[in-house]
Amino acid sequence: MRLTRVYKFSASHRLHAPSLSEDENQHLYGKCNNPYGHGHNYVLHVTVSGPTDPVTGRMINPTTLDRHVEERVLRVYDHRDINSDVLNFEGVPTTENLARDIARRLCDGWPQAVPVARLERILIQETGRNKFELRINANN
Repeated sequence: MRLTRVYKFSASHRLHAPSLSEDENQHLYGKCNNPYGHGHNYVLHVTVSGPTDPVTGRMINPTTLDRHVEERVLRVYDHRDINSDVLNFEGVPTTENLARDIARRLCDGWPQAVPVARLERILIQETGRNKFELRINANN
C-alpha cells in the first residue's frame, strides 16, 4: 500500500554557483540569479509504503508522518532564505538539490519516527510548470 501526503511551504533562494563567474551565473540561471533572490510557494508530496495493519485497516496514522515532516522539513524551510537560513544545505539551492536535502532530512531519524512505513518518494512542485521527483532507494 502507498500513501502520499501533501504539504506546503514558502521559501526564497538565489541560484548562484560560487565557482562560476557573474556572467556564467547570469547566463545559466537568468532571472533566478537575482542578487536579492526570489521565492516560491512549494508543494511537497511525500509518499510512503508499507503493509496494511489487519486490526486498524491502516498502513500508517497520517499524523505520525505529519509530525516527522513538520519537524524535519517545514520548520527548517518555511519562510526561510535557503541560501542563508537553512543550516547544512549543500550546493546551489536548485529544486533538485532541495529534493535531495529534504530526503536526507526525512531519512534522518525515520526508523524511530515512522517505523511502520518506508519512504518511497519526494515530489516537489516549484511552479505550475516545474515538478521534481526523487525516488528513494533502500540505500538512502
